Amino acid sequence: MNTSEMRWLLQTIDEPETAQRFVKAQYKRGRISYRVMADIAEERGWINWRANKFLVIATKYLTEYVTPQLPVVNS
Repeated sequence: MNTSEMRWLLQTIDEPETAQRFVKAQYKRGRISYRVMADIAEERGWINWRANKFLVIATKYLTEYVTPQLPVVNS
């Protein structure tokens, strides 16, 4: 399901909390992608990417420098 199809479905839901639960449930069931969920959430004001921009950027760079755990061989 793409963003425009999700917008069309959400027109029938009156309460914002119900719409938010519906979108989360569709994502958890694998019916929509993370990007579709994020687009809908930003359009409806559920999240503000600009407010969290530093955290998103920092998280991206922090995960690049994580050292993998290597197995220890005992002799």
